[in-house]
Amino acid sequence: MPAPRPDPFTPLPGAATPPPGAAPPGGALAERFGALRHLPALARLVYAASPRLLPASLALRLARASLPVLMLYVAKLILDAIVAEHARPHPVGLGLDAWTSDPALGRLAGLVALEFGLAILSDLLGRASGLVDGLVADRYGNAASLRLMRHAAALDLAQFEDAAQQDRLERARRQVTGRSNLLFQLFGQGQDLITLAAFAIGLAAYAPWLILLVALALVPAFLNETHFNRQGYRLAWTRTPERRQIDYLRTLGASVESAKEVKLFGLNGYIAERYAVLAEKLIADNRDLALRRAAWGGGFAALGTLAYYAAYATLVWRTAAGQFSIGDLAFLAGSFQRLRALIEGLLQGVSQIASGAQYLDDLFAFFALVPAIRSPAAPVPFPTPVTHGIVFSDVGFRYPGTDIWAVRHLDFHLRAGEVLALVGENGAGKTTIVKLLTRLYDPTEGRVLLDGRPLADYDLDDLRGRIGVIFQDFVRFNLTAGQNVAVGRIEARDDPERITRAAGRSLADAVIDRLPLAYDQPLGKLFAEGVDLSGGQWQKIALSRAYMREAEILILDEPTAALDARAEFEVFRRFRDLGRGRTAVLISHRFSTVRMADRILVLDGGRVLESGTHAELQAKGGRYAELFELQAAGYR
Repeated sequence: MPAPRPDPFTPLPGAATPPPGAAPPGGALAERFGALRHLPALARLVYAASPRLLPASLALRLARASLPVLMLYVAKLILDAIVAEHARPHPVGLGLDAWTSDPALGRLAGLVALEFGLAILSDLLGRASGLVDGLVADRYGNAASLRLMRHAAALDLAQFEDAAQQDRLERARRQVTGRSNLLFQLFGQGQDLITLAAFAIGLAAYAPWLILLVALALVPAFLNETHFNRQGYRLAWTRTPERRQIDYLRTLGASVESAKEVKLFGLNGYIAERYAVLAEKLIADNRDLALRRAAWGGGFAALGTLAYYAAYATLVWRTAAGQFSIGDLAFLAGSFQRLRALIEGLLQGVSQIASGAQYLDDLFAFFALVPAIRSPAAPVPFPTPVTHGIVFSDVGFRYPGTDIWAVRHLDFHLRAGEVLALVGENGAGKTTIVKLLTRLYDPTEGRVLLDGRPLADYDLDDLRGRIGVIFQDFVRFNLTAGQNVAVGRIEARDDPERITRAAGRSLADAVIDRLPLAYDQPLGKLFAEGVDLSGGQWQKIALSRAYMREAEILILDEPTAALDARAEFEVFRRFRDLGRGRTAVLISHRFSTVRMADRILVLDGGRVLESGTHAELQAKGGRYAELFELQAAGYR
């Protein structure tokens, strides 16, 4: 009987589903408009990115604000002048001389030229405004992206490994670019307010009741727009986990990193099906919201159109009765239509700005995240050299969101200049010890001391800068070979001798020398001319980063798993010989390598089960001897 097919809506690992009953922020109207508090902060960000261009954008909008009223009023004067000319007798076929010699015709020609000049000016100002806004948006997008990356780099590892925080980061990432438009919308609102005031003054001089009529007709449309903007934000907020799944599936199905296994395991259909189902669900939700929005919006738009034509009919009747001139009719009808559009745009704009400000909540909420692991206000100097070593004193640690202890009552001393090996089955706590030692996490209980002082007493960057760590899941940077080595101490990237020396110590120099461009060869298949390496070759380059760092404390957390036993033995032998006098931690499942350590800790269930040299632990006949014998039997 075939196994049941997985539910396509089952969240992928790491995708957080909002808890039942959870509502996105900004549900209430007051809360939504409260999000406008972020606009000053946005303005400061945009201004910092473009201190000259932003005022220019504002000035251009102010210059454009009065042009629509002027153009419409000039058009009224032209119509009145034409009507007046119709009442005057003129010879058949007016020549150019008549336009220059007749004062009335000359005034009409001047009005037409003025209208033309205003139209040209409006077009030029509009294009200049669009150009400046685009440049400001680009600068802001770059500045906000840099701030996002820098702030993300300052956060704790726990804040990256939590699915809910990943959703928050995803929402923030989506708001980095494009949100400068909110500021331009606000500027546009100010421009439209000035234009509206000018039209309102003109209408008030003739028929002030028209202003009240159009306002009453458009208030329901404003409330409708506000309601659906809120619904749109709620939908975007609640569907963040699904969007992350879709992004993951899109990458998984079209990535060079996953291509081999996707093909060999025949996953194309499964990934495409899962993507299609999730995407269709999002499309259906968006479609339903769009249909309801269009239906209600169409009804309220019809109400506004009815109000316009009721007013227009009244103006036509009063013009026919001789109360208004033809020019007055054109000016009033045009002003009423523009006023209606302006009020409608302003009402919708206020709602859209309030809605867009809600998305700013996502961005500034991410910026408001504060790392729990920080440097102290008055850090103590890092000891150079380390004299006493590192002590784990009754350390216990639980990963956030779990009640399971990764390590508990952990006590051991890593002496200065000692090479210590950590041995144990998966889940014994080896990598957790490395994370605690490097302050990627702080202990839940107990203390980690460096030369008698808690790690929290040292500057965080200084502490991590003195520790060189290579993990098994090291990053394969799509950079040049030289840059891949230099990331171990990136501030020394322009020191070719240090780079080649580090590569030589890890045996990566032989790999790099065979590349077509040697140290300038791009690695990986992401970009043009990139060359991919085998797993073992990548590991040698990753190991060179530890030598590049030239740190007081070195940690190798199973970084040689892809090497054969002989190559791993040689790497660790060189590591021991070249790193004499340095404090080091080795984690490896190969006992031929582990036995080279000065001392070995055998971990079980997050505690130290045994401690000693290879010979001492063998003589004890305990867990280490048992594991060693099991592995040795495989080579007989």
